[in-house]
Amino acid sequence: MSLKSLIRRNFLILCLSCFSLVLAAKTTVVNKTCEYHVNPIGIDVVQPRLSWQLQSDGQNIMQSAYEIRVAASESALNSAGKLIWTSGKVVSDKSVNVVYEGPALSSMQRVYWKVRIWDQDGKASAWSQPAYWETGVLQPSEWEAQWITLPNEPENKTSLPVHYYRKEFAASKKVKSARIYATSHGLYELYLNGEKVGDQLFTPGWTSYKNRLQYQTYDVTDRLGKSNAIGALLGDGWYRGYIGFSGQRSYYGDKTSLLVMLKIDYTDGSSDVISSNDSWNVTTGAILASDIYNGEMYDANLEMPGWKSSNFDDSSWKQAAVLSLSKDRLVAQEGVPVRAVEILHPIQKINTPAGELVYDMGQNMVGNIRINLKGNKGDKVVLQYAEVLDKDGNFYTANLRAAQCTDTYIFARDGEVVYEPHFTFHGFRFVKISGVSEEPALEDIKGVVIHSDMPATGTFECSNELINQLQHNIQWGQKGNFLDVPTDCPQRDERLGWTGDAQVFSMTAGYNFNVAGFYTKWMKDVESDQLEDGKVPHVIPDVLNKQGGATGWADAVAVIPWTVYKIYGDTRILEESYPAVTKWVGYMQARAGDDYLWTGDPHYGDWLAFATTRSDYPGATTEKDLLATAYFYYTTTLTAKMAGILGKTEDQKKYGELAANIKEAFAKEFVTPNGRLVSHTQTAYVLALSFGLIPDERMENAAAYLAQDVSKFGHLTTGFLGTPLLCHTLSGIGRDDLAFMLLNRKKYPSWLYPVTQGATTIWERWDGQKPDGTFQDVGMNSFNHYAYGAIGEWLYSWVAGISIDEAHPGYKHFTLAPHPGGELTYVNASFESVHGPISSNWKLEEGTFVYDVDIPANTSAQVVLPNAGLEAVKAQLVDTEKEVKQIGDDVVVELGSGKYHFSYPLKK
Repeated sequence: MSLKSLIRRNFLILCLSCFSLVLAAKTTVVNKTCEYHVNPIGIDVVQPRLSWQLQSDGQNIMQSAYEIRVAASESALNSAGKLIWTSGKVVSDKSVNVVYEGPALSSMQRVYWKVRIWDQDGKASAWSQPAYWETGVLQPSEWEAQWITLPNEPENKTSLPVHYYRKEFAASKKVKSARIYATSHGLYELYLNGEKVGDQLFTPGWTSYKNRLQYQTYDVTDRLGKSNAIGALLGDGWYRGYIGFSGQRSYYGDKTSLLVMLKIDYTDGSSDVISSNDSWNVTTGAILASDIYNGEMYDANLEMPGWKSSNFDDSSWKQAAVLSLSKDRLVAQEGVPVRAVEILHPIQKINTPAGELVYDMGQNMVGNIRINLKGNKGDKVVLQYAEVLDKDGNFYTANLRAAQCTDTYIFARDGEVVYEPHFTFHGFRFVKISGVSEEPALEDIKGVVIHSDMPATGTFECSNELINQLQHNIQWGQKGNFLDVPTDCPQRDERLGWTGDAQVFSMTAGYNFNVAGFYTKWMKDVESDQLEDGKVPHVIPDVLNKQGGATGWADAVAVIPWTVYKIYGDTRILEESYPAVTKWVGYMQARAGDDYLWTGDPHYGDWLAFATTRSDYPGATTEKDLLATAYFYYTTTLTAKMAGILGKTEDQKKYGELAANIKEAFAKEFVTPNGRLVSHTQTAYVLALSFGLIPDERMENAAAYLAQDVSKFGHLTTGFLGTPLLCHTLSGIGRDDLAFMLLNRKKYPSWLYPVTQGATTIWERWDGQKPDGTFQDVGMNSFNHYAYGAIGEWLYSWVAGISIDEAHPGYKHFTLAPHPGGELTYVNASFESVHGPISSNWKLEEGTFVYDVDIPANTSAQVVLPNAGLEAVKAQLVDTEKEVKQIGDDVVVELGSGKYHFSYPLKK
């Protein structure tokens, strides 16, 4: 080879090497959030937490350091001398919930931030795109607004007309920025110059109103002109409307009121504040009644065209009355905004045997109807809502109990209108329409789906379409019942934040959607409504007058913060919840006394466990004393773990010793020397085994008793407390065969029985609708009640295999361990973790197991390949440095980030 050729070749090699470096994995910083929100405005967290994800097309990508910059403007981020704060280069792989440690910010201040990282090789990324957060009103004294209401409102034992408020003002200078801060006692909608402000619904949300009231912040910079009008509607909502049982109304107060502050900053440095006070005018109008349970009455004859805009004559309106109410309880919005999230269209129009006009939405949904109506002056159109039709095909509302679930529209003139109610929501699949002069066409009706707008995070699909429908039902049940608080049901005269339902479903909820902000807000209300003696009310917010202390229900005070910690790596929620958790443990300890057995108190127990009419078997009744002592132990163990994480070593020791004493007492009282439980039920064994209450030497026998019981019945017998843990426990004792048998069962009682009956959400009862078409007891028979949907956690974590490593929360390190079974031939599952997307997709092809996984950057995972041979797996791993082990029939390998493909013959 000539020297010239040699030089050319070496130059080419050098170029290719440089080119390969350029093409080497490029890591960028994406998906930045502050307190789980993208660019939030109006927050009052003084040390907010910042999170980001790494995006890379390479493998084994890890962050080794980061640097955060915070400044008053985007341009100032580029100048070290103009920064409010910089973290400097911090050697850390932490990219989730990194605390802002700069100087305290003032109220209504916007700051911008960006971040860069260094990878495992010390290579710096480019700076991220700027993001921002903005503080709200941090001090009560900074509220320049006054509470206003309708003067001389008559007392009434039923729903009262909605209030209409308005105020005109000028903004003659050039506007730099404008923000509205608003809240109410009741539910409000704001309007500026004729258009609705923001897209949130049911503001200010439902909190423990006597302790905490949220306000919202709106950016209206681009909405102002020289002449302006601000308007508001104010309805009863949870504050003054019907709530709870037995016709209870006005639980929080008998006067609704509004608080609004508009702050305008001009480019010349001056500012104006337009605040609610007695210069505002108020009246009532077309919305004669609005109630969450009962619906809306709307009389178009009382409309006031143009009332939301300027130059409207409101001389006949009343001067708003000012109320002397505190602003000390005001907090910035913490939860996830409620929005109209999607639109459904009816699938058929039905003329029932009873001669009624009914439209089938095809899905048991939560929200309202937006309808095109044609009519004549004076026509009264009535919309009624139902979840099901009876066995004869007629409209069925008996299970709604006292809730009227009715919207009424009265025509003011001949013609066509579009109607959608305010300040109410319905749980329904079917809508009955009466009073129309012309039947609406299918395209005239839209189902407006409303729920807390949580980002979807999980998907699960498999080869069994019935199981896919079950997953669909689980997700729709969650959407329908996560409307600012985790309600038990969305349709009848209840819709309360039952703690037990939320507790058992919390992990499944966290697979389906990002619930960090949702639960953070709700837990503040749990803590607010907790009683001084530590008792936790049954429902949060508490509207049942301090009824509480039920085992498995009140334990939500500990279980949900622990769940949020595991899913999101959130230690702050542990810190904030810890006092409430220890108070609850203290309450249980006081009730148990010196023998560590919590006995004699009333509880809900294993709610709605399997019942039977057979004379020789009275149903699956588990002793409440056993359940209470089991949860006493479980929550105490969680408290000890929390104490350890928070550095409270003395508490960790104290609660660890308490747990040991409870376990010993439980074994003496409830477990025979041969491992049999005094309540010989599936739920008793499931809780005792999964909580770790069975002594080691009796574990095998107890597990055998559980397996025997499931085999004997061939179906589950569990209720709200046992069901979520049933398949997990069976799989944990090596009986996947029984777990999959239960999953695949189609007859009552089972998860798939409602699916075979056409369910599109999870039912409250295993037999809400019987095979003959009749229904369960009307006193308690919801067809959208998510608790039994907790099987979703097992589908994600066991069948698909995406599970948390508790030692590394937030999926910083996790496990991918799929478990084929139940005649499934494939499963595709994904989960959007706080670090990035995880996927676990497996399929069986003629004796070959094919497995594709995706591990996000800045994380690692233990991958467990079922029924695999060591050499077959090793041959597929290019990186020979990976530690690969044969453990029993499985092969276990630790992998860094990236996409991986495995294909191997299953061992015979």
